[in-house]
Amino acid sequence: MSLHADRVSWRRGGALVVDGVTLAPQPGQTVGLLGPNGSGKSSLLRLLQGVSRPDAGTVLLDDEPIQAQGRRAVARRVAAVTQHAETDTDITVHDVVRLGRTPHRSLFGGGSAADETAIRAALDRVGLTDKADRLWRTLSGGERQRAHIARALAQEPRELLLDEPTNHLDIRHQLDLLHLVSTLEVTSIVAIHDLNLAAMFCDAVLVLDRGRAVAAGTPAQVLTPQLIREVYEVEAEVTHDPATGRVAVSYLVPAR
Repeated sequence: MSLHADRVSWRRGGALVVDGVTLAPQPGQTVGLLGPNGSGKSSLLRLLQGVSRPDAGTVLLDDEPIQAQGRRAVARRVAAVTQHAETDTDITVHDVVRLGRTPHRSLFGGGSAADETAIRAALDRVGLTDKADRLWRTLSGGERQRAHIARALAQEPRELLLDEPTNHLDIRHQLDLLHLVSTLEVTSIVAIHDLNLAAMFCDAVLVLDRGRAVAAGTPAQVLTPQLIREVYEVEAEVTHDPATGRVAVSYLVPAR
């Protein structure tokens, strides 16, 4: 196991936003972080990335506390795609992706052949090779998200953290992006709102409620009408597809 949160707790602004959470994904898994707004998904991702320090518990990377490791060393193994990474600068898609090579460069060194190889491979993996010279601001929302993932892949990480990557995307681009993430040869931890998308693309899910982990397992094990009622405060029906083992959630309209 590479990235592992062991009973981590964190207060932010005086409020307990992560409360004793353990998360230990298996290598290569796509793990969905589920829960209502304010349940602690983004906060847990910050702890896993090492940009914030837990008040209790430990985040381990390769069996060593992540806070004891240098930021550049962590960034060579862990990449993150956050919600609000935007810019008005006239920067090309190639340059956006090249930012992912920063942890691999010396403090005074420029780009190398290895950098260009990694950039080209990342652009090809997300289907943006033909848009490498386009300006960032001319891209669609779906293309921008793919460019962010390409930047993260250019880091050549083993762990990929994504915070609500399907926000503001239409259905087609949501499906395309999560299919891409689920087929990457990395361990991915994805904070996501849509339970059906989580059921389609995640190998495992962890459900948070007011900072605490309340359920963990496969989507078929975790996504039950009772859990959805208790955590999301809505009534739902959950159907199982015996051919795929996947579940689908349909919500019931409250009676007036």
